[in-house]
Amino acid sequence: MKSNIVIIVVFFLASISTLLYAQEPLFEFSFGESFTSAEFHSKKKGKGNLLKWVNVNTTDSTWKTQGKELICYGNPIGVVRSEKQYENFMLHIEWMHMEPGGNSGVFVWSKAIPGDENRLPDGVEVQMLELDWVNLNTRNGKKPPIAYVHGELFGVGGVETTPDNPRGTRSKSIENRCKGRGEWNTYDVICVDGVIKLSVNGKFVNGISNSTQRKGYICLEAEGAEIYFRNMKIVEFPKGIASMD
Repeated sequence: MKSNIVIIVVFFLASISTLLYAQEPLFEFSFGESFTSAEFHSKKKGKGNLLKWVNVNTTDSTWKTQGKELICYGNPIGVVRSEKQYENFMLHIEWMHMEPGGNSGVFVWSKAIPGDENRLPDGVEVQMLELDWVNLNTRNGKKPPIAYVHGELFGVGGVETTPDNPRGTRSKSIENRCKGRGEWNTYDVICVDGVIKLSVNGKFVNGISNSTQRKGYICLEAEGAEIYFRNMKIVEFPKGIASMD
């Protein structure tokens, strides 16, 4: 009898999960591609699979594809997620803020389920703040450190990490390489077995390890400010020691 109940519960939860995530993609990045590592390094490398994105809790008017760029208008606050989950991978993405102190970011290894009191999901956030954020958010007459605005890495929604360059539980970049609004920035994010290393505009400047969540969706964040994205590529690596099929 107990085994029958367990089977029914598992079937019910699986059905709910299917309903939550069997959604039509909100948009595709015309410039976004996903490769396996073998495809990416093949001498006969062709185009990867076009990346598709599913709305979690934003609206159609939050996002707009324009040629080879994606525009995020910032409201309502929330995320879109990748169509599939990723474990070990490299993410290349270029971004440009359009407003002073603009706020956005990318979540990796996320379940893509917003919290009860927070419209943003869990995972590890790769922060994207515009340089004027520190000037607009002084506290007790003091500015936050400039390294806070670009590439800070931290676990959210119960996900814990070990910071390479601690600012409390967060990890801040050791060097400011971020450009201001109206200029493109490049992030290369390497995610393998609970370790993340971040390169900003051609140099690795930050990282975390021991993430308690090591597989999930990639999310793009709308957080109140207009931001552009382009040239997004994901290269999937083989499964690692943390893999749970």
